[in-house]
Amino acid sequence: MASTDSKEHEKQLEGWFYPSEEIKSEAYVSSMDRYKELYQKSIDDPAGFWGDIANEFYWKVPPSKEKFMQFNFDTREGKVFIKWMEGAVTNISYNLLDRNVEKGLGDNVAFYWEGNFPGDSKQITYSELLSEVCKFSNVLKDKGIKKGDRVAIYMPMINELVVAMLACARIGAVHSIVFGGFSAESLAERILDSTCKVLVTADGSYRGAKLIDLKEISDEAIGKCKDQGFTVETCIVVQHVGGGSGNGTVSPRTSPVAKKPCPPIQTNFNSAVDCWWHELMSCASDKCEPCWTDAEDPLFMLYTSGSTGKPKGVLHTVGGYMLFTAVTFKYVFDYHPGEVYWCTADIGWITGHSYITYGPLANGATSVLFEGTPFYPDSGRFWGVVDKYHVSKFYTAPTAIRALMKFGKAVVQKYNRKSLKVLGTVGEPINPEAWLWYYRTVGDERCVIVDTYWQTETGGHVITSLPGATPMRPGAASFPFFGVVPAIVDEHGKELEGACEGFLVMKQPWPGMARTIYGNHERFERVYFSKFNGYYTTGDGCKRDSNGYYWITGRTDDCMNVSGHLLSTAQIESALVEHDAVTEAAVVSCPHKEKGEGIYCFTTLMEGVEFNEQLIKELKQKVRSKIGPFATPDVIQNSPGLPKTRSGKIMRRVLRQVAKNDKKIGDVTTMADSSVVDNLFHNRPHVDFIQE
Repeated sequence: MASTDSKEHEKQLEGWFYPSEEIKSEAYVSSMDRYKELYQKSIDDPAGFWGDIANEFYWKVPPSKEKFMQFNFDTREGKVFIKWMEGAVTNISYNLLDRNVEKGLGDNVAFYWEGNFPGDSKQITYSELLSEVCKFSNVLKDKGIKKGDRVAIYMPMINELVVAMLACARIGAVHSIVFGGFSAESLAERILDSTCKVLVTADGSYRGAKLIDLKEISDEAIGKCKDQGFTVETCIVVQHVGGGSGNGTVSPRTSPVAKKPCPPIQTNFNSAVDCWWHELMSCASDKCEPCWTDAEDPLFMLYTSGSTGKPKGVLHTVGGYMLFTAVTFKYVFDYHPGEVYWCTADIGWITGHSYITYGPLANGATSVLFEGTPFYPDSGRFWGVVDKYHVSKFYTAPTAIRALMKFGKAVVQKYNRKSLKVLGTVGEPINPEAWLWYYRTVGDERCVIVDTYWQTETGGHVITSLPGATPMRPGAASFPFFGVVPAIVDEHGKELEGACEGFLVMKQPWPGMARTIYGNHERFERVYFSKFNGYYTTGDGCKRDSNGYYWITGRTDDCMNVSGHLLSTAQIESALVEHDAVTEAAVVSCPHKEKGEGIYCFTTLMEGVEFNEQLIKELKQKVRSKIGPFATPDVIQNSPGLPKTRSGKIMRRVLRQVAKNDKKIGDVTTMADSSVVDNLFHNRPHVDFIQE
């Protein structure tokens, strides 16, 4: 026995970790041989593999084998297109709700809602969720919403958010959810691009001790739309932070923590546009026949940052997305009936769409829906919630893990966490130190970690480990999911074999893949298929080791992954130069001990303007108001000159080295004036969070 323990210790020192026999014994995929067998089938016979999964769902018109997968990635062969199960007819809301109720799961809890304040909680069963979705479907129809119309949703993490999105899906409308941290300008931009006639929001939300006035932001966004000549016809408002009723009269509710009223919020109410959710729902029928949609009909759009600075509305369709989120949820988290699953993401991002709403509900799962933060009222909140609901599958971001590490082990170990089996990470590559802390401190060295790589555009996990099969390596995304065929290419588009490093691309589609950018298919082709013709380009760098494991190395375009949020450098630069004091700006990412990547801004000022703390404060506020608080710059540096080529192009690789305080800047023979580099290093402020 001592010899076995010694060998296991040696393996761990080499960076190898293995699922326990207990995990393997109940896993759907319990060995790498089984994984390889299923993976090969998914590649060789997509119609057979995905057809077996499709048979688990209800179809008004079943998929045909002949039209199961159709695609063209080669721009020389005409228009890029991706189609799965075209001609098949179904409704995703029916499959997530009615089908589960008919299977006898009506009394099962769909969501345990855990509010911002401990003790503020409730639950909703599948039957209750179906009833609420039908009511709100009828509300939307009464407001003139029909199949194909777009509905904007700007809400906190509450049950009504799930109800709203599934009601859209039930009647064939297309939901566009905007993260509640976005500014009024960002919200307006998304409403205008998708021409949403209806906005669904709430009076406000809490983020720790901070009260956010969502209605005020929504009103400002509606006003900005009107200035652009577009009218939002209806704004439906959930009374979440207020406890009263009636137009504009919102009395404060009581905080379960402080046992005293929360700060009051005064809701401005325009009766020509605004409607209270509860008043509309009180007289709505709880019966609503689903709108039967083609598998390739649009389900939702979700805006993500583009390298040009203009967000793009990534469009997903009904059938393929339903299959892919259902099967990735089942296999990647190894979810079994009766378990409680918790994804800590916000539904305003793709993680919340796929792995809070659609994937879990498609499997009849019981989930935790969490409005709060990891640090309120203290840094033990996550683990207290895990114990409260006996969570067995837990999914969070490396940013949260790194932030929690600094509070030490004691705050984690005061909770037993014995229910945990699978720990997931999402949003960005996880550094080995955070992985090991997660594994040892949170998981007590008995839980499996699944490191999931995917994007808004992929709809679900495309490279990941599987709990019962994959030997784990800290920081490795591991292997492709079923149906996904990755490749690594060099800058000329040549496929690299074996151990290598280059650009990550995909050779064929999978069911959950995005179909287009809303209203701009040409941009879809240009962004994702033109760089390496015949491949879907992820925009991420990747290396493959001698064991075949894939490791994501970061963005290769002008985007940054900050705390799991994809941000465009151009979008932040645009906000900075709107300030009268700034003549030019350049933004790059910098290493950040907690976020992974931080936002480092170089600003060139107008002649005679003083660079001081007040200006820095104003510039940060400019970005916050233009994009949202989550995009606030970490560093703003005074940069009288920027490194440029003789043709005037900013040399961002040099700026990235300055941000890191690394003077190995490489070849600068093409730089117009190399003296600016010395000035940049001289002006560079010291910042504690940058890993120098």
